[in-house]
Amino acid sequence: MLSVILQDTPIPISANPVIETPEIVWSSLAPHLILILGGILLLTLVSLLRGKAPSWFHAAWTVVVAGAALGSLWPLWSRVQEDGPQTLIAGAVGLDGFSLFVTGIICVSVILSALLLEGYLRRENLVGPEWYVLMLLSASGGVIMASANDLIVLFIGLEILSVAAYVLASMHSRRISSSEAGLKYLILGAFSSAFLLYGIAMTYGATGSTNLVRIQQFLVDTVLIKNGMLLAGFAFMIVGLGFKVAAVPFHFWAPDVYQGSPTPISGYMASGIKAAGFAGFIRVFVVTFGGTYAQQWRPMVYALAVLSLLVGAYMALIQTNVKRMLAYSSIAHAGFILIGVTVATDKGTSAALFYLLVYAFMVTGSFGVVGIIGREGDGKHSLDDYQGLGKTRPGLALIFAVFLLAQAGVPFTGGFLSKFYVINAAVAEEQYVLAVIAMVSAVIAAYLYLRIIVSMYFAGADDHGVSPEMANPPAKKVPAGAAIALGIAVFATLWLGIVPDTVTSVANEAVARLVAFQG
Repeated sequence: MLSVILQDTPIPISANPVIETPEIVWSSLAPHLILILGGILLLTLVSLLRGKAPSWFHAAWTVVVAGAALGSLWPLWSRVQEDGPQTLIAGAVGLDGFSLFVTGIICVSVILSALLLEGYLRRENLVGPEWYVLMLLSASGGVIMASANDLIVLFIGLEILSVAAYVLASMHSRRISSSEAGLKYLILGAFSSAFLLYGIAMTYGATGSTNLVRIQQFLVDTVLIKNGMLLAGFAFMIVGLGFKVAAVPFHFWAPDVYQGSPTPISGYMASGIKAAGFAGFIRVFVVTFGGTYAQQWRPMVYALAVLSLLVGAYMALIQTNVKRMLAYSSIAHAGFILIGVTVATDKGTSAALFYLLVYAFMVTGSFGVVGIIGREGDGKHSLDDYQGLGKTRPGLALIFAVFLLAQAGVPFTGGFLSKFYVINAAVAEEQYVLAVIAMVSAVIAAYLYLRIIVSMYFAGADDHGVSPEMANPPAKKVPAGAAIALGIAVFATLWLGIVPDTVTSVANEAVARLVAFQG
């Protein structure tokens, strides 16, 4: 034994100090590990093969990895249903139905985006593994956000998700708009991350912890006489997370970034990244601060929902670029999902989860069609470029029409039921004004989607006398990967609108829970 002399008092110090490390159940982290290791192994294999891998190998690997992560959710779901939610890594990560459901949405988004990306990169002569590596790493960050049981872990997941997305947005080297999109996304994303970090710091100052369970327990046991610091923490965290989900007034980046980014990446940002952002929203506010303090943050989220519904729907109407239309449409859809967050109930959470799943299929499929129609250079996205598409590309026009009608909320599609569920959740909590605003927004947005459909099927010659067939000549055959992705997306969109019970029953059980670490 060694000792330190302090005021003539010997204090024993162990010569061999023991460093305690948390016990890790690796099987419970299977989705995280599969996505992270899948990206690293892809990069390693490609470097060893030295360009000998076929062009489709990268996409196939990504689909298999995301599919394996998706398959690993089934035993974990059974374990959660039998044993209840669990905490991992000394309470830093939570394993519950909510995190597993969101992980499934992110994996679906990666699979569809990878299939669409394969043909896109061959057409643009940009084939390479880095796209898929970054997508897998970004998805792993989203999974970390969905399962975060600590605000620091949430922030780490957000940064892993975001940094990869910044690069993906700017990787079309021959389009200046892609570089601009990546730069704008990076700068504004850095500001949003700083707001989130300030919010975490203020929440720590008010509660003495960053662990969500300890924060929740502290607020239950303690009455804060002055809660200004906590309210400031709420506001800053809402700004940071509101940026990720493109909620008004933190939406200014979305139209430019969605328009400038490679189209399949725009679809991934609108589906997978948005799902991760809402996972953070629900886990932090609905679960951790959903009790007594719900009345403190709910007005702020309520305002975000209303603004997103109205501004997103209106601004989409005045656009002439289809990618910008879909970007503003995505903002309006974020408003619908924020309704589920605002009501802060299990019913609202289940409705938001169902909406996120349906929207992943609808929006990824929509951007998939837009990417094909954009042709080489990815620049044919004006509404005029869609004139006569029903004659020159009837199959693509029909598929796009299905996605557009689903987003408008037409019955027998998943879009109708997803809107119905969130509005029903608002009515159940007597949020009648919010429900009416949501329905008004849906009516406004319906005109937008019909405007595109009319252009595809009923538009005549343009002002220069160019016929629809000449404005949109028949293009090459749809790539195999894109055809598979669009087929899956169409089937899921219709299936979830006709036979939703299998998914809604899972969504009803996928309610987020916080479990204290026992150690």
